Amino acid sequence: MSATLVVVRVFVIALSMLAGFLMGAGIGAWPVAGALAGGLLGALAVWLEWRAGRLPLDHTVWGVVGGAVGVLGGRVVGGAVLSLVPDVGAAGRLLPELLGAYLGAVVAVRRRGDLEDVTAKLFSKTGQRRELHKVLDTSVIIDGRIADICETGFVDGTLIVPQFVLRELQQVADSADSLKRNRGKRGFDVLQRLQRIPKVTVKIHDLDFAHVSEVDRKLIEAAKVLGGKVVTNDYNLNRVAELSGVPVLNINELANSLKPVVLPGEPMHVRVLKEGKEAGQGVGYLDDGTMVVVDHGKKYLGQSVDVTVTSVLQTTAGRMIFTRLRDEEPLSGARGSVSSGNG
Repeated sequence: MSATLVVVRVFVIALSMLAGFLMGAGIGAWPVAGALAGGLLGALAVWLEWRAGRLPLDHTVWGVVGGAVGVLGGRVVGGAVLSLVPDVGAAGRLLPELLGAYLGAVVAVRRRGDLEDVTAKLFSKTGQRRELHKVLDTSVIIDGRIADICETGFVDGTLIVPQFVLRELQQVADSADSLKRNRGKRGFDVLQRLQRIPKVTVKIHDLDFAHVSEVDRKLIEAAKVLGGKVVTNDYNLNRVAELSGVPVLNINELANSLKPVVLPGEPMHVRVLKEGKEAGQGVGYLDDGTMVVVDHGKKYLGQSVDVTVTSVLQTTAGRMIFTRLRDEEPLSGARGSVSSGNG
């Protein structure tokens, strides 16, 4: 917040107090009470201005339009109430207008998704900028792959790092556990690396939600307010964000989608590193971390073997490739021929 803006806000509150003091003296009321009332109204105006500055422009405009329509509807209702019950006085007219303004503004903002076509025409540049906003969570910063993706140009626009994410990252970096401390330091190194990439803009945002305690929920609320997407590799955050109607970019899903397609019958070369769960199985890994299960591969521990893919299993934890030794294929065929001949 700039010092100039602080001075202006203080001046507005002081001026409101002076106006309230003069009004109180003018109507014969207690001037101090008028000053206090004016100061409270000035503070309310400053708070509304501060909140409006954190909302996208289209949210504000639709809220004002909805509120205006609500006031007109409330005025009609208030007129009907006055004609039926004249004794209610001004309150019978003002209360329906107030309630109508509230309902109109809230409904318009919450149903703004139904007005996307109009919003795109009225706020085309604002909408385009908001679509480029990516809200980063702590896990994806520590992971570091987001920097590699940004350097390739597949992710552009503005990367939003909320202050509450920085605080969580600082807590990790200050941890007594050396492993967590190193992860936190890595996260700050990744942020510095992102700031040096010319294809993206990293913005530290002071948006916060004091009534929300969980960081994941704050991320979702921030994405809603900014109209952006959450970038994460956290499976649980991914699910909660999707249920909340917030678009998600999951780094793990991207990595899985970029793994080469392997079909049954294809040859493969793999190094057997450990025993499998089933008897006689061996297990190896591809360069991208995909697990390869080799049938009868236990006897080749520590060796590289040629295998043939028999099936591929996709799970929530990743992909598993099941194979058999290529050296056993001709032997199986030969045994089949001998059996046929004996028959």
